[in-house]
Amino acid sequence: MSKNISRRSFLQTSAMAAGAAMVAGPLFSTSANAAEPKKAKKKVAATDKLNIAAVGIGGRGAADINAMDSQNIVALCDCDWKYAAHEFERFPNAKRFKDYREMFDKIGNEFDAVIVGTADHTHACIAAQALAMGKHVYCEKPLTHTVYETRLLTNLAKANGLATQMGNQGASLNSTRQIIEAIQSGVIGEVRKVDAFTDRPIWPQGLETPAKADPIPDTLDWDIFIGPAKYRDFNSIYHPWNWRGWWDFGTGALGDMACHILQPVVDALKLGYPVSCQGSSTNLMIDCAPNAQIVKFKFPARDNMPKVAMPECEVTWYDGGLKPEFPKGWPVGVNMNHSGGAAIFYGTKDVLVCGCYGTNPWLLSGKPLPAPSVTREVADQNHQMDFVRACKESKENRVACKSDFQFAGPLNEMVVMGVLAVRLQGLNRELAWDGKNMKFTNIGPTETIQFKVKDGFSVHDGHPTFEDKYTDPINAQAFAAELIKHTYREGYSLPAMPF
Repeated sequence: MSKNISRRSFLQTSAMAAGAAMVAGPLFSTSANAAEPKKAKKKVAATDKLNIAAVGIGGRGAADINAMDSQNIVALCDCDWKYAAHEFERFPNAKRFKDYREMFDKIGNEFDAVIVGTADHTHACIAAQALAMGKHVYCEKPLTHTVYETRLLTNLAKANGLATQMGNQGASLNSTRQIIEAIQSGVIGEVRKVDAFTDRPIWPQGLETPAKADPIPDTLDWDIFIGPAKYRDFNSIYHPWNWRGWWDFGTGALGDMACHILQPVVDALKLGYPVSCQGSSTNLMIDCAPNAQIVKFKFPARDNMPKVAMPECEVTWYDGGLKPEFPKGWPVGVNMNHSGGAAIFYGTKDVLVCGCYGTNPWLLSGKPLPAPSVTREVADQNHQMDFVRACKESKENRVACKSDFQFAGPLNEMVVMGVLAVRLQGLNRELAWDGKNMKFTNIGPTETIQFKVKDGFSVHDGHPTFEDKYTDPINAQAFAAELIKHTYREGYSLPAMPF
């Protein structure tokens, strides 16, 4: 596919998002090269099957596709056809692509919804174009790679009246409902502190940038994998799957798991934008996430709930084997880790503990937790099929998914802003955050920051020698701005922010 054609197609579809008021309905027949106006499609009946296209089908994407296999899987797209082979075999009638732009150009009128299961750094450009085309979007976590990308998807979904869902499936569990209702009904009192952790990473981190290039596998289109990021030579340390630890492609353990573990925290406590954040970690390299990190977020007071106040709150994140201190009264011998992590809510009356995904909630006092009865129960606790249900409902009567982008957006902004706090820890301060305007407010225009590029520890004649190498000083304000809103490589762009 010609990149020029792709860009022209993207500009055509993006124009719909810029003029959101022109959108007539959630489903559209799209043809990238068609000159005639887009025509609204009839809403899919609940008894009909949804036509779905999927991008990134080898890992988490495969799980999402298989969870929706009762629908019509009409197209599959992946830059690595070896990694994707099992899904191609499962759905032999689905059309196959390596480049999502070609798929959107050629058969954009053949599907109603898009599953995005690619590496973190390509979530936004795929999902944004799909939303601009009037497609419903199910996007794996983290929703995007940057704060700006997250805000864009949140606003595009709202402007175009589309069904959306982020892939943090714990949001649809009854145990998560139980946590939310218990906290908001005042069972544990006011919460001013939350600790959370994950046992990730389970992939390599804390590494120097590879010095050599490996041969690109015949089945992989490396240029498409790179997508909007700056081009770098292929190395087997990046793909498959280990890309999560590399800043250009992933967001480390925080980005990977906090959308699961902090989901009930943000939902139950009605957290919005943090006002400050501070990160620290083990050895921080320029290109690779650290082995372990701690991130502390501070949130202002929110409007009180009918049965409990929502005061200022501090949320602290740990990963890489680090854990919070045991709360006073913790049962002897009980492991904090449940299903990959935990969240601990410290209330004025009691302490509530839950595992990763909001599983297995319990009270430190030993008192029973009331069963959930108020919040909406998801049929079969099936996160993916709840998305399918929402796609088939009209915009006017749709019941939002549990992690639709209006909720998942602010959650994800918090998470990826926390990633920035880790990357900017060399400024040696708590960073003040203006969430509405997406910027740090206490980084001066002339301040600089440096990053380690070589970890040069060695032992000579029994003595430790440190020969670390660092970048030249980088303007910190400009560096932070680039992390908040990336400059995309040629051939990739985003639609305008609708509002």
